[in-house]
Amino acid sequence: MKTQDRALDEDDLAMADFAEVRDWTAVAGPDSDATGPAVVTALVNRVMAATGWTPWPLEPGETIDDGSASWGFTTRRGTTMVVFDGLVFSDCRNSGWSAYQIGPDDIAEAEAGLDEHWPAHLALARKHWGEPDYLGDETDPDFLDAWGPGAGADRRHLAVWVRPGAQFHLFSNKPTKDPLTPAVGVNYAVYID
Repeated sequence: MKTQDRALDEDDLAMADFAEVRDWTAVAGPDSDATGPAVVTALVNRVMAATGWTPWPLEPGETIDDGSASWGFTTRRGTTMVVFDGLVFSDCRNSGWSAYQIGPDDIAEAEAGLDEHWPAHLALARKHWGEPDYLGDETDPDFLDAWGPGAGADRRHLAVWVRPGAQFHLFSNKPTKDPLTPAVGVNYAVYID
């Protein structure tokens, strides 16, 4: 197993960006599987109006693919955000702890790494988002459905903040031997209602 352990600077900026959006209902799109240029254009217009984030520009001659359902944005802090109609996540590849190339005998070590690094991520989230509406981990026998049906699936830790039109989820992946989990880390996303 290999690990990466970097400062939480990028996550600090991204969490601040999420905290600035007071009402996510204006960001939410239709609950459908639709894709294509019209879907992406509508998404870009909603996100720009609700957040002030700058959409990635199209290169000369580039068009939006018929299979596209998301678009990237840059915040005023320089954070890259990927937005779908019902989901937003930051692309902070150089922030925080992660383990990868996990082998079958590395599960306990991966779990220990998540347990060690979870508190720093949670403290950072609390700094920007306040106290979570839900906080739990897999040591709770009811964890799988404690927040909602299946909310704890594939998670080792979970914290949830409820905001107008959205839920912020901070979570760690649950490493498993079968099927083998290739990588784990502490992540967060905005699930838009």
